[in-house]
Amino acid sequence: MVCRPGISSMSLGRCYAGHSFEHKMSMAAKHGLQGIELFYEDLCDLAPSKSSSDLLTAAAYVRDLCLSLGLEIICLQPFMHYEGLLDRQKHDERIQEMKLWMKLAHVLGTDIVQIPSSFLPKSEISSDLELIVSDLQQIADMGLQQTSTIRFAYESLCWGTYCDKWERCWEIVQLVNRPNFGICLDSFNILGRIYADPTSETGCNENAEQIVAESVQRLVEQIKPHREKIFFIQIVDAEKLDAPLKPGHPFYNAEQPSRMSWSRNCRLFYGETEYGAYLPVKDVANAIINEIGYNGWVSFELFNRAMERKDHGVVEELASRCAIGWEKMVVDLGLETAPNALTKTTSSEKLEDTRKDSTRTSFENARL
Repeated sequence: MVCRPGISSMSLGRCYAGHSFEHKMSMAAKHGLQGIELFYEDLCDLAPSKSSSDLLTAAAYVRDLCLSLGLEIICLQPFMHYEGLLDRQKHDERIQEMKLWMKLAHVLGTDIVQIPSSFLPKSEISSDLELIVSDLQQIADMGLQQTSTIRFAYESLCWGTYCDKWERCWEIVQLVNRPNFGICLDSFNILGRIYADPTSETGCNENAEQIVAESVQRLVEQIKPHREKIFFIQIVDAEKLDAPLKPGHPFYNAEQPSRMSWSRNCRLFYGETEYGAYLPVKDVANAIINEIGYNGWVSFELFNRAMERKDHGVVEELASRCAIGWEKMVVDLGLETAPNALTKTTSSEKLEDTRKDSTRTSFENARL
């Protein structure tokens, strides 16, 4: 199956650790990555303020920079904590925010906004499936009304409050029943819920292998007839902890679900057994790509404590590790890879577009 490698922008180093967006994109391109999931945090860091005009200007800058490096924007993400809000005034505020996100997506040149399942406390969100579906239908319909349709990729987080398994996510996608509303399948979030338990001595749930085998079989049976609903996939592994993630563990955070704390610190790229990777990611990836027949973006959405290191070299280190993981995955799954659809802009071509150069210079000056 033809697949293309991408990465989330924050996975190459957090902006608050001093890693510039320009350097991260340069290293992504250098190591053969073709697509970028734009993390909203990076966009906000580029913009002089969070005003709509500054964010739209920043989006144009990101688009031009990525085009010059031969990178495509896969999606804008994450539009968090949206569905099922009990406070309907906040819901209305999020709808207004989504209108801006759709404008940003158009400027960026992507048609996908990614929505992770909410992990707000139960005191703030409803378990009412009808309300959750209605909220998601509302934004899907907004996307359909755009001159160029905006699609939404819904993803279950393994610590989500009411949607923490792919089965629930898929049920919701089917109930939303809109052509522009699909699913993002993430190997970590699938396996982080049904295979792994970071609070356990073994790092696994009981009967984990059997549970995964049965879940993967259902995944193929249920989604293969509708594989066009897979808008993109994320493939990463995770580190097996030396000790259970409980009070006293360095990653323990009383204000977070254990799987969230583990996720934020311990995700790994595909095949990184030297760092302690232990999830059966190959089984999930093989099911999605070779059995279901998925074609498209394979994004490596890493969250790891290394991203917060401040040394300049961490960006290239992460880009290189991602590329090595992609190469392993290509071999393991017998993937057919697609050449980069974008050619890198030459210096002479850049100079010909003086308007873009002027805009970029003005934008960079505004950031100083």
